[in-house]
Amino acid sequence: MGNPEFSIPSLKAVDHSDFKVVGVMTNSTKNMGRGRYEHHSPVCITAKELGIPLVFADNLKSEDLIAQLKKLKPELFIIVAYRILPKKILEIPSIGSVNLHGSLLPAYRGAAPIQRAIMNGENETGLTTFMVKSAVDTGDILYQQKVKISPEDNYGTLSKKMSQIGSELLIKTIIDLHLNNITPRKQDESTVTNAPKIHRDEKTIRWNDDAEKISNLIRGLSPTPGASTTIKNKTLKIFQAFPETGEFNSPPGTVIERTKKKLSIQTGKDGLVIQILQKEGKKRMEIQEFLHGTCINIGDRFGN
Repeated sequence: MGNPEFSIPSLKAVDHSDFKVVGVMTNSTKNMGRGRYEHHSPVCITAKELGIPLVFADNLKSEDLIAQLKKLKPELFIIVAYRILPKKILEIPSIGSVNLHGSLLPAYRGAAPIQRAIMNGENETGLTTFMVKSAVDTGDILYQQKVKISPEDNYGTLSKKMSQIGSELLIKTIIDLHLNNITPRKQDESTVTNAPKIHRDEKTIRWNDDAEKISNLIRGLSPTPGASTTIKNKTLKIFQAFPETGEFNSPPGTVIERTKKKLSIQTGKDGLVIQILQKEGKKRMEIQEFLHGTCINIGDRFGN
């Protein structure tokens, strides 16, 4: 069960293992855009390529869906970046349900563990396989593996790296469950931290924050959805930037250096050098291309 790109290495790993994938559950195809073109989840596309039967789920409480899942007679549900499942579905598999989560539980429970870890400036995160309970991300831990977060990592690069490592951890988990060779352990409720979905207002850069915090926000929201700001009543998304230590006396958001190849913005502490960004209605571009076609000068203000 899954939807996004993060789920695909796990799907392929299980399909290539000695275990039989009897079905893949994912979101239904949607018609999107002005042309009403069909949008398939990445997991849907991959399952079709692998020739695995698909189960489309709109209403997770549908009796037809539950009957369809029971007909497959599954021993184990494998959940990777999917939705919260109701009790009636969790009761179907004979062994239970295993979830692959992008953090070292009980840290970063919730929908955005990878983004939140980067946004909080962590230099390490990890992956957890656990037995699913009704309450989100609370089940007994099976296996965990630490993953380093490099200063160059953003959400896209870290997610890709973790999805591959997670697929290997998942196979180890399934094998040892099959061999009855795992002792699940309870989560320590005293050390829980949460990673809720990223809200719209969190995507806006607050220039009063220090440069490192803003840089981490940009990394955590890149390549999607992007951290946003404004300049001269136009919205910009920033996808790559780095802090620049120095004593500056301008108000936060002020352009403090502007050359043909460099744009540096005053923050609450230190400067922020912008590298990749996107104008409203335009494609992403390197800072040199942006500066070549944009009238921005020292003293101009971002965030206004």
